[in-house]
Amino acid sequence: MRLIVTGSLAYDYIMDFPGYFKDHILPEKAHILSVSFLVDTMRKMRGGVAGNIAYNLALLGERPLIFGTVGQDFADYRAWLDSHGVDTSRITAIDDEFTSSCFITTDKADNQIVAFYAGAMGQSRELSLHDLDPTSDDLLLISPCDSESMHRLAVEAQELGVPYLFDPGKQTPRMEAEHIEAGIRGARFLVGNDYEFGMMARKLETSEEELITSTPLTVVTRGEQGSSIYVNTTKQRIDIPVAPPQEVRDPTGAGDAFLAGLVYGLKNELPHEITGRIAALAASYAIEKRGCQEHTYTFEEFTARYADTFGSTEWIKSLAARA
Repeated sequence: MRLIVTGSLAYDYIMDFPGYFKDHILPEKAHILSVSFLVDTMRKMRGGVAGNIAYNLALLGERPLIFGTVGQDFADYRAWLDSHGVDTSRITAIDDEFTSSCFITTDKADNQIVAFYAGAMGQSRELSLHDLDPTSDDLLLISPCDSESMHRLAVEAQELGVPYLFDPGKQTPRMEAEHIEAGIRGARFLVGNDYEFGMMARKLETSEEELITSTPLTVVTRGEQGSSIYVNTTKQRIDIPVAPPQEVRDPTGAGDAFLAGLVYGLKNELPHEITGRIAALAASYAIEKRGCQEHTYTFEEFTARYADTFGSTEWIKSLAARA
């Protein structure tokens, strides 16, 4: 089975402002706002949903294929992914564009000002799933990217009979109702957090309960309250606890790591209870580091920590034996 990962590929520019935004903004002058913030640190970090998911899948021993578009400045990021076992051969570079970039400035009160430049991501709508010659043995991950691209991938997957996971994520508020509906219609798996499910239900003028039962398997994440896996073919709800992080450094990228763990379990046909816990643990590793791809572990370390956190099972023992 090939794991085909689609979604954004981006650089995150993380900046820290050593003061408070409120001290530099005059509310009565907001209609002519003109402010400048001198930051004292800046970090350029690898990010984007597709890159994050693929990186975490590679840590778990998979070799995912990324299908997306980047700019002329992607060479070092590509080399990083290659070195960690990700297949980047179907990432298309747009010569006259820059890779998508997110500029995040945070003040001392953890308030943030964010600017996002889509860049080469806007060209992803030109990609066609037909170019990959996918089969029903593959699994396609449709994750947040250009909304037209997400819609096209869903429609083509349905035409080609390719099973796919639909995760509209942070694109949910921007997507048209018909695009969300088309993505869900043929999905084997539907994933999102509780806020995103509420947004999708409102856009589709349905209830969250009906939305949850619309695909064979649905996963709803609820932050510190864990997650729930709904196996709708057997009308089961499986509640998954969180894996307590050793230290909370940065929650950014935890959802992408969770999805990677989920996909790992689904691909390897693990029991849903174990799949959910693998996903929860993968998310905790991401939380413990600043940046979405700064954490690392061996598969042996992962299975040992799983046993320490949730207890050992025959499935985990068999996975550990493969390491």
